[in-house]
Amino acid sequence: EEHVKDIDYITTLEAYVHWKLTGKRVLGIGDAAGMFPIDTTKADYNQEMVDKFDELVAPYGFSWKLRDIMPKALVAGEDAGVLTEEGAKLLDVTGKLKAGIPMCPPEGDAGTGMVATNSVAVRTGNVSAGTSVFAMIVLEKELSRPYKEIDMVTTPSGHLVAMAHSNNCTSDLNAWVNIFKEFAEAMGMEVDMNKLFETLYNKALEGDPDCGGLLSYCYFSGEHMTGFEEGRPLFVRSPESKFNLANFMRTNLYTCLGAMRVGLNLLFEKENVKVDRLLGHGGLFKTKGVGQQILADAVNAPVSVMATAGEGGAWGIALLASYLVNKEEGETLESFLDNKVFADQESSTLDPKPEGVAGFNAFMDSYMKGLSIERAAVESEIW
Repeated sequence: EEHVKDIDYITTLEAYVHWKLTGKRVLGIGDAAGMFPIDTTKADYNQEMVDKFDELVAPYGFSWKLRDIMPKALVAGEDAGVLTEEGAKLLDVTGKLKAGIPMCPPEGDAGTGMVATNSVAVRTGNVSAGTSVFAMIVLEKELSRPYKEIDMVTTPSGHLVAMAHSNNCTSDLNAWVNIFKEFAEAMGMEVDMNKLFETLYNKALEGDPDCGGLLSYCYFSGEHMTGFEEGRPLFVRSPESKFNLANFMRTNLYTCLGAMRVGLNLLFEKENVKVDRLLGHGGLFKTKGVGQQILADAVNAPVSVMATAGEGGAWGIALLASYLVNKEEGETLESFLDNKVFADQESSTLDPKPEGVAGFNAFMDSYMKGLSIERAAVESEIW
């Protein structure tokens, strides 16, 4: 395009803000991985791919090379500049905020989420489950090949991370809970939504491990994991299915993790990725022990939920700033978080149950076979 020759700098939103505050064109390596592939052995952009890019665009005669217009990638704990006089005025027009405050490398919500949930060590990961759901697992080694279903990022300290992201999670589940709210109100009852969610979620634990033959797709929108550009929320059953409240709720909780599990299957089965611990955060885990147990069964790994898991990215970047100024010589980010931040953190851990693992696997068999039903709903001329 015509403007490409005039490009001076390309970056992410947080690195743009950092540039305005510090004058430094830098970016945390986790977010940099979202801009261009990273060589984790060198904690920098993949030089072979940089060279290939420059070679491919050479015929255009641009005045810049790729590295000229990209921010420098920095790992957690590296100096990313200080707040300048100009930056301080952007934040505080009164002039009371002083320049000179040290700044850590800026990161996006993926990196800060890993830090906020202490999921930066190899063989750990976190699952964020709300309107959408994603799992990020810190890898021991590179994957054998690319997968269109898997995004590759890094931790803020530069460890390789595989991310399985699904567009759809709790929207359909919440819609069904609202139906029960309307029913209760129609019966003249006052409805406490927290109590309603708690009751229905816990009822799900009474259901059959395989949901009694019920099937649901929570596709409010398209789902790249299973090849859909648009979605139709769908609930189906056979005449022989065990249709009761417990199985109904269990099905709607299972399907929240269905598309994400498709991506995780690639990691677990094709790449033999191992996970020692996952940490769950987000709305799906608000009711104690329910979403947590279902996730543990879905991934066949222990799942922890911490009291601070809801603090999110703002707390995560504050911890990265603390690491910058408070780390000891040679202290890794993992060690800093384990020993100085989360050592006394209140948390609960649930292990997978064999019957739950087998039940979720059976549900996933039906889920994959039933995608033709979802396809028919999407292609129907009704909607």
